[in-house]
Amino acid sequence: MNVILAKSAGFCYGVERAVKLAEKTAAESGGCWMLGDLIHNTHVVEELEAQGIRKTENPDALENGQTVVIRSHGELKTTLDALEKNGVSCVNATCPNVMRIQKLVAAADQEGRQPIIIGEANHPEVAGVASWCAHPLIFQGPDEVETWLAQPGHREVPVTVVAQTTCIRELFETSAKIIKKQCTNAKIFDTICDATHKRQSEAAEIAAKVDVMVVVGDRKSANTKHLTEICNERCLNVFQIENADELSPDWFDGCSVAGLTAGASTPAGIIKEVYATMSEEIKAAEGTEESFEELLNKSFKTLNTGEKVTGIVTAITPTEVQVDVGAKQAAYIKLAELSDDPSVKPEDIVHVGEEIETYIVRVNDVEGYAELSKKRLDAVKVWENIEKAVDDKTIMEGIVTEVNKGGVVVSVKGVRVFVPASQSGMPRGADLETMVKQKVSLRITEVNRARRRVVGSIRAVQYEERQAKQAEVWESIEVGKHYTGVVKSMTSYGVFVDIGGVDGMVHISELSWSRIKTPAEVCKVGDSMDVYVISYDPEKKKISLGVKDRSVDPWQSFMNQYQVGDVASVKVVKLMTFGAFAEVVPGVDGLIHISQIADRRIDKPEDVLSEGQTVDAKIIAIDEDKKKISLSIRALLESAPAEEEEETSAPDAE
Repeated sequence: MNVILAKSAGFCYGVERAVKLAEKTAAESGGCWMLGDLIHNTHVVEELEAQGIRKTENPDALENGQTVVIRSHGELKTTLDALEKNGVSCVNATCPNVMRIQKLVAAADQEGRQPIIIGEANHPEVAGVASWCAHPLIFQGPDEVETWLAQPGHREVPVTVVAQTTCIRELFETSAKIIKKQCTNAKIFDTICDATHKRQSEAAEIAAKVDVMVVVGDRKSANTKHLTEICNERCLNVFQIENADELSPDWFDGCSVAGLTAGASTPAGIIKEVYATMSEEIKAAEGTEESFEELLNKSFKTLNTGEKVTGIVTAITPTEVQVDVGAKQAAYIKLAELSDDPSVKPEDIVHVGEEIETYIVRVNDVEGYAELSKKRLDAVKVWENIEKAVDDKTIMEGIVTEVNKGGVVVSVKGVRVFVPASQSGMPRGADLETMVKQKVSLRITEVNRARRRVVGSIRAVQYEERQAKQAEVWESIEVGKHYTGVVKSMTSYGVFVDIGGVDGMVHISELSWSRIKTPAEVCKVGDSMDVYVISYDPEKKKISLGVKDRSVDPWQSFMNQYQVGDVASVKVVKLMTFGAFAEVVPGVDGLIHISQIADRRIDKPEDVLSEGQTVDAKIIAIDEDKKKISLSIRALLESAPAEEEEETSAPDAE
């Protein structure tokens, strides 16, 4: 057997169910709609359109009375609700496994638990699942999970964990293990589709046995991409294609056995065609006495296009650099092929008499010259460095050049590196346009030189920097130490302040001497804040911070300013049944008894006063031992008429 075909290759139950349901609906209704691609396979979608199942990406385009088939990956809950409201009949072809996940996160939301989804945030299945709860968290793997758990208070949050049906099992199991170990209240559901796990395991087993591994599936398909990633770990020659037309005979030179698997959305017809073509190519390669490469080598001239060649610079002219490469042909480098920088001068790069390594662009044997390029060879070396950076985990630098769908593009020495939005280091939903033209540091996480695809992560570098800063903070922290921090987030009970890579908690009672109801009364996210350490717990990674200046005694400040009989402008801070508390100076409140609020009988304080109101009140008593103050508005109201009467009864001046 020249080709080992995976038994699990092809349609899974959910995909097959969706296709059959769509075909049945179209036949019974005389035509219907699908909202986006029913499954991730262009070939199948085109066949469905031929059967009268029209496609639209816009749910608002569907009208009352029309029928739409919901794709196998599911749909946003808001979209489903809108379709129902508009009178559109929905045939739900969502995979039953996906519907189970939707129900799990919805139940978690109702129970007050934090739903966590392990998967790809941009995948339609994950986006749909996330829409069934108010505040979902989506993590691609264990690194993001650990980052979230490192935040203060997150380990005590009750969580419900699910996985994208096509998630790589190792990523989910590692993430789940971390959550189970660190969270005090976690419910974990393994929602990876059994068919997905079986398909991935079988692909890994076959890839380890073969010379070449071929994965068939639509490039939009997440499960196909994961199969390719798994195979790449076990086989040196892995190719992902969509159909047999993409197969290349060169792939099978010297190959005695090849493997074949396919994503869950790949129809059987395409798999059979690929299988037959692969078998023919392998047999043809085995029957060839001389390889294509050997035959080509026989026809090579002295200089060969695409090769590297070393020569000596013999002259520099306004238009080119002449190089002696030790061949019959005269060789030269056009200035445009010398460097990517158009403003640089040739003399700044090369000098007559020095050795230079170049790339052969074109050989013209008839006219006897060869065109060389230095910048292309430099680009090849950059690619080599980038490939090496994956294994060495080297930090590289580049400039953000553009924003595209799903992330940003960073130019690293002329090579385009795609950084997904989740790895950009920016908060979810942030405007990525603000990153353009910024210099960034990143790690290279994936390189496919054949497809000229490079993926990187800015977030990974930022995470390491934060870890280093956190270690520095924990090594030097001590009670009473002061920091200038930044307010990162706010809750009803206080604020979290970043003091250099580590977040500390400032309780609302520590924000101000004045009585406040919410932290928003004294600060906002992004504010700089001077804080000091009240206490800390290195094991639990918790820090309690304070803001109030303890060197100032609010009671002493009051005693220095006021005495019995003085009138103060006070702020009503709390209404009780027996009266109102009012702030005299920050940190010191006085009581206005209900009998002292008005010059008449009132049923309750709120008949006259309201919280936040500023009024004048007379200090009628001070208890220094108990630090209590009695205030009276009534005393001022009763004295006012007497003063007016005294003024009106005074004799006129002569």
